[in-house]
Amino acid sequence: MSLRNVISIVVCFAGCAIADAAEPIEIGSRRELFVDRLLIERMSGVALRLHRPVKTPRPESPLPERHYITIIKEGDLYRAYWRDKDLSFEGDKRSGHGGETVAYAESRDGHNWTFPELGLHEVNGTRRNNVILAKMPSLLHNFTPFLDTRPGAPATERFKALAGYPGPGDKRGKARPGIGLFAFYSADGINWKKQGEVIPYRNEWRHALDSQNVSFWSEAEQQYVCYFRTWTSPERLRSISRTTSKDYRTWTKPVAMNPNRPGEHLYTSQTHPYFRAPHIYIALPTRYVPGRGDAAASADHNNATDILLMSSRAGSERFDRLFTEAFMRPGLEQARWGNRANYVALNVVPTSPTEMSIYHRSGERFVLRPDGFVSVHAGGDQGELVTRPLRFAGDELRVNFSSSAAGTLRVEMQTQNGEPIRGLALQDCKTHFGDHIDMAVVWKNGSAGLSRWAGKPVRLRFVMSECDLYSFQFR
Repeated sequence: MSLRNVISIVVCFAGCAIADAAEPIEIGSRRELFVDRLLIERMSGVALRLHRPVKTPRPESPLPERHYITIIKEGDLYRAYWRDKDLSFEGDKRSGHGGETVAYAESRDGHNWTFPELGLHEVNGTRRNNVILAKMPSLLHNFTPFLDTRPGAPATERFKALAGYPGPGDKRGKARPGIGLFAFYSADGINWKKQGEVIPYRNEWRHALDSQNVSFWSEAEQQYVCYFRTWTSPERLRSISRTTSKDYRTWTKPVAMNPNRPGEHLYTSQTHPYFRAPHIYIALPTRYVPGRGDAAASADHNNATDILLMSSRAGSERFDRLFTEAFMRPGLEQARWGNRANYVALNVVPTSPTEMSIYHRSGERFVLRPDGFVSVHAGGDQGELVTRPLRFAGDELRVNFSSSAAGTLRVEMQTQNGEPIRGLALQDCKTHFGDHIDMAVVWKNGSAGLSRWAGKPVRLRFVMSECDLYSFQFR
């Protein structure tokens, strides 16, 4: 990707949401989802629909029930990391988190997991375990790794992570070295080395950093991005801030994104580039609702939690929330209504050509179709969506959609002013139906003439009945 294209992506994503409606949006050949309204000019007879993940049969060898899980897919290998504990630890387990460890597992199918005996640390009286980090008080409370895809990243730093816990209490004006976030590096994802403190604690923060703080290399922004825990003031709501870095060592002044609704706590963000459209960041925060759990529990443990869906675009300093309702509810199982019982792992990953997986702290796996977070939904009556003006690259339009047996999908390409383009008008488009992750839209003359409009401002008009449209892409 050229520097010019990168700059145009960042400028567009950061500013398009407030740009003039007639200003074309550069989408190139990127896949576009409907997790925000950036590309939508108007809808008639259709609505955006939130799709909830479906639980799969429990694996024979599932991940254990733990907090702060990260899933990394590297080729055909799935890697899992989570916070565990050394039961033999006799120090301060609360304020210092001294008994915490980081455990590791692998999978070849993303469903059943193996737990290798690595022999790296003696924990609970034995080295026959899958522990990769131990005996680092406070730092292992929220160790959160990622696979660095930056071109030219050193082999010794192929995996990176942030970790750090500042301790409890009001720390305004009490910032000091050692209570911020530290960087870790690894060549193989198993053997890690701690480097220095890279995101220092700030005096204006009452409390921060005390859950998963997620980071990644952004291809679209050409820099590292970190979304981390902060608290709003004066409401004292758990919230999310963002900072960026060119080298993973020096980070910009954080920006509070404040996606909270009134009175709403967001416990983790789990923000990451979506694997099929990395210019779109998907976030699956845990919503924390005090006083909704076990009434017999202490105030700190009497709460209920569920999972939300948010999104952001590369370069943006805000989250989009099309839906303020839960993406994943606690459900019928009573245990899921207990204290902090609902977290999902960092990263939605593909587990087959027709499914992507979300991992719950319970050890359960949930699935959606690729791009299947949100759809443009049409019922029995015909409806349509018209995009804002956009510029594309390619000579073919492909869609991810699902219809009923009687359902239909047709597409019209229009000029920027909304005039149908000859040969690509609605009456020229074949009536499509079925269920396809990636299908080419066909007009009477194939896609003849479509490439002539590449780089020029156009609109798309999707006309549908009994159909869900999840994404589209020019190629």
